[in-house]
Amino acid sequence: MPFTHYRTEGIFLRKEGRGEADQLFSIFTKDFGKLEIFGRAIRKITSKLRAGSDLFYLSEIEFIQGKTHKTLTDAILIDKFKKIREDPERLNLVCQIAEVLDSLLGWEERDNKIWHLLNEALQRLDNCKLKITYYYFLWNLFSILGHKPELYSCPVCGEKLLPETFYFVPREGGVVCWKCLKKFAKEEKKLSKEIAVDTVKALRLFLSEDWETLPRIKITEETKRNLKEISELYLCYLKEELAKAKK
Repeated sequence: MPFTHYRTEGIFLRKEGRGEADQLFSIFTKDFGKLEIFGRAIRKITSKLRAGSDLFYLSEIEFIQGKTHKTLTDAILIDKFKKIREDPERLNLVCQIAEVLDSLLGWEERDNKIWHLLNEALQRLDNCKLKITYYYFLWNLFSILGHKPELYSCPVCGEKLLPETFYFVPREGGVVCWKCLKKFAKEEKKLSKEIAVDTVKALRLFLSEDWETLPRIKITEETKRNLKEISELYLCYLKEELAKAKK
């Protein structure tokens, strides 16, 4: 019985060697979501697939579904994002984006919003190296996945957040006022982190404005450090919750 061939666009997120010449790819596709696809003999110089199947390539791909795995049968390069590949800083940001997607997304879950968000992020990073591009991507990804943080009212007491001392509490899903944090147990407080007023303002802009606004957002080095801490805190929490759900 002949195999059905599937064609779509995809961005290569991860690759692992298998044997002497094979590779296993994690590819986020336009029509099928994240897929694990086997590249047979792809590391051989004579492989026709090599030109369109490297990390972070945007390619038109074709694959077949076998009994145990999907196999790549064609890969036509659309964009290799040359400037990203030539700049270590940009490349590092794309590596972070790929790692986040690979860790938070389930298999074969199509999502047009994530597809467009990822494509736009790569295009933007290929034309500039604004580090906040990564954070804009990250927090909008959280939002699409159903983890949009509460940034306007304390999720515990419901009061409007005034420009004073705030704390980001992942378990509460957003920014908690200092009055409510005082009531938390000691162990709960350890899982929170103080978030600056300017960081809250930046997150609000990320989640309410489009990409064109990014170059106009001015963030101090101090705010960038705090943004990094809050982003890592929330990402770590979401990964842990996802791991618990899989058990």
